[in-house]
Amino acid sequence: MYLAQLVSARTGIPQADAEKRVDDAIARVKAAEIKARQVADAARKAAAEFAIFTALALVIGAFIASAAAAYGGSLRDE
Repeated sequence: MYLAQLVSARTGIPQADAEKRVDDAIARVKAAEIKARQVADAARKAAAEFAIFTALALVIGAFIASAAAAYGGSLRDE
């Protein structure tokens, strides 16, 4: 592995130790990528739920406003 050879040459450690370091670093990067995807999925789901509840609240508010306007109009007409 080229990267392990570079690490071994620059640090002066044996090839096996350099390969272990490179493999550990790659494993940490992959674990961080998986964690980032999980966090992004959780944020996406939370944003979708927030959007649904906001839309529902707007619909309920519009219904209540129209009912109140109708009631106010009937009181005015009397």
